[in-house]
Amino acid sequence: MEQFIQQIKNRLREAIEYEDFSTDEELKQWIERQVLNLGARYTVSEKQQMIARIYHSIRGYDVLQPYIDDPQITEIMINGHDQIFIEREGQVLQAPMQFESKEKLEDVIQMIVGQVNRIVNESTPIVDARLPDGSRVNVVLPPIALDGPTMTIRKFPEQPIHMQDLVRFGSVTEEAADMLKMLVQAKYNIFIGGGTGSGKTTFLNALAQFIPPDERIITIEDSAELQIRTVPNLVRMETRNANTEGKGEIPIRQLIRSSLRMRPNRIVVGEVRGAEALDMLQAMNTGHDGSLSTGHANSTKDMISRLETMVLSAVQLPVEVIRQQIASAIDIFIHLSRFRDRSRRVAEISEVIGIENGQVLLNPLYVFEEHETSTLDHISGSLTATGHAIHNRSKLELAGFQRAATPSGRSDRI
Repeated sequence: MEQFIQQIKNRLREAIEYEDFSTDEELKQWIERQVLNLGARYTVSEKQQMIARIYHSIRGYDVLQPYIDDPQITEIMINGHDQIFIEREGQVLQAPMQFESKEKLEDVIQMIVGQVNRIVNESTPIVDARLPDGSRVNVVLPPIALDGPTMTIRKFPEQPIHMQDLVRFGSVTEEAADMLKMLVQAKYNIFIGGGTGSGKTTFLNALAQFIPPDERIITIEDSAELQIRTVPNLVRMETRNANTEGKGEIPIRQLIRSSLRMRPNRIVVGEVRGAEALDMLQAMNTGHDGSLSTGHANSTKDMISRLETMVLSAVQLPVEVIRQQIASAIDIFIHLSRFRDRSRRVAEISEVIGIENGQVLLNPLYVFEEHETSTLDHISGSLTATGHAIHNRSKLELAGFQRAATPSGRSDRI
């Protein structure tokens, strides 16, 4: 089959020089005629597969198109033109398809980054981009990537996942979800931490659905991924890389500063990785309550340490001052984990209640507890309320939640 596909591709390249395929339908009909001329050598299903592969090599993303179209595939990892891996239902498998050459993979990469006005070449070999459906794309070219062009595509569902979906999946309990809804509506500043692939962006999207529709929201991201569809007054901003001359870069820090002059009710920063953490904390500390953000960390305490390091990369301040900034700015930390059975769950929800002995003091509200019935292949457990009351009740009271539920399920105190 591969031999005939390549032959038809070669004929198509020649035909394009002499024929004007003004519509996609004309192109597809030409390919269908070529494949049907093969006679009874292949089944109808095989011929349809050949037509799709040849068509996508011209109008789509070549061999990647079926994987991009497959809703069960959540990640596509290209380690070179002849090695493609996919993640389906949490399991990573090597795909049977491969690009016909390194040059073809490079063409697809340039098409993807060009769609979002990004540049990737030997002088700028690393770039973040996105597909039209919002999927996140990371590209690394030689000489940084030693074995050829590398691309990783993180896919997101067409429709944003809601909190009730996460409850149904077992990622969070109904009780915890109800409390988080109340905290978002009461404008608590919430920070989501977790490891790679733990579901931070998905959870941030779900939380954002609780924002009242009459507010003005500014979102700031490296590559636009958030799908906030419940707030009409929404401004989405995306960073820009430097051009080939090293000019024109617009980093997250600049976007956060600009957003403060746009009269936002809330600022949502997709992910903080460096010095922009300082600007985010300052925004939270200057009246922009209800802001949301995410970051990479292995635990809530580790996330606090990472935020300290990020702020230190922007300005030299005593650690005690930075911790005071964190404690004043962030109200709630949520930590997500990807467990050994590949499930993604909320591992901890903690309230920040101040500084004690120079350390940020946390009040755990929910903690994931693994049951004795767990096995290596299946985690059995639940996000369990600690019974601790929320200390900072002022925002709840201002929002009208006079008798909000406690994390123990009781409504007698907050």
